[in-house]
Amino acid sequence: MLQFFSHWYKQYFSDQEAVLLMVVLVVGFTILITMGTVLAPVLTAIVLSYLLQGLINNLKRHRVPPLVAFLSTYILFLASQVAFLFVLVPLTWGQLERLVNEQLPRLLVEANVFLGMLPERYPELVSPDAARELSSYTTKAVTDVVQSVLSVSLANFENLMGVLIFLVLVPLLVFFFLKDKERLIAWAVSFLPENRPFISRVMTEMDTQISNYVRGKAIEILICGGVTYIALVVMGVNYAALLGLLVGLSVVVPYIGAVVVTIPVAVVAYFQFGLSSEFMWVMIVYTVIQGLDGNVLVPLLFSEAVNMHPVAIITAVLVFGGFWGLWGVFFAIPLATLVKAVFSSWPRRELPPNSTEWLDVTEE
Repeated sequence: MLQFFSHWYKQYFSDQEAVLLMVVLVVGFTILITMGTVLAPVLTAIVLSYLLQGLINNLKRHRVPPLVAFLSTYILFLASQVAFLFVLVPLTWGQLERLVNEQLPRLLVEANVFLGMLPERYPELVSPDAARELSSYTTKAVTDVVQSVLSVSLANFENLMGVLIFLVLVPLLVFFFLKDKERLIAWAVSFLPENRPFISRVMTEMDTQISNYVRGKAIEILICGGVTYIALVVMGVNYAALLGLLVGLSVVVPYIGAVVVTIPVAVVAYFQFGLSSEFMWVMIVYTVIQGLDGNVLVPLLFSEAVNMHPVAIITAVLVFGGFWGLWGVFFAIPLATLVKAVFSSWPRRELPPNSTEWLDVTEE
């Protein structure tokens, strides 16, 4: 057994550069797992910097001076942040409160009526006690949701201070990440050995993958959310801004998000239109948007991404989401790509053929 592990170690860990990369990855994952909440502003700033760096590079390719490209991009970022905070957030939050106050109580009443009829329609399947227990559970769940939404308020001093700190730190960090990008990269690289072909190859591939993924995912969120909002407004659906935001954010979670967000869209359309032609049109349009996203937009935006099996993607979402919550879900695909790139590029030492003689169990 010791010979087996010795042979395995010599084959896969004889390269010092590979061992160093493994140590860096383990330390990085440990820091994110243990301090992910504290580092949330830094992670947010890194993501936004990736987005804005692409716009800066495009402006430079069109012969815009670097300083002008940087300042114009950063001013656009600040204007977008102001619009998000003072236009989109109040609009969607107001619609969420109206949805909770108006639709959820009605949904609860109809659900209880439906559950009360089950023992009469299917006495062999549902007993009166089971129906009452399920009705009680449903009432408690809806009540908890209503109380959770209504209890969230910026009047809470701790929440207010946390939001203010986040709003101040993120733009400041984005400014320095963009302004001193080369210096920060040079400082980080200074801790690595000068001769690092394996690490450089993996890091270059991951920089390209993550930057393409973040920018593509941001574009996908804007397009899906915007198109859904416009379509719902044209069809006269209530809470169009809130549903558009949910549909846009749902693309962050591959496969699962599209299925989950279908529920609020269907519920809102049903309570507004009933089982009518308007309801069917809403669901048809929503299905078309999801179909175009999955079959046209995603291949177009992520054509350079590494192809991964749906099982691998869902597993990555579950694993990294369990570690880091929303951030893990958002970066599940690039992180899975990192793992795949490391394993596929891992240097292996070819040992002499006679080094496998220990496999012969008859040898003394």
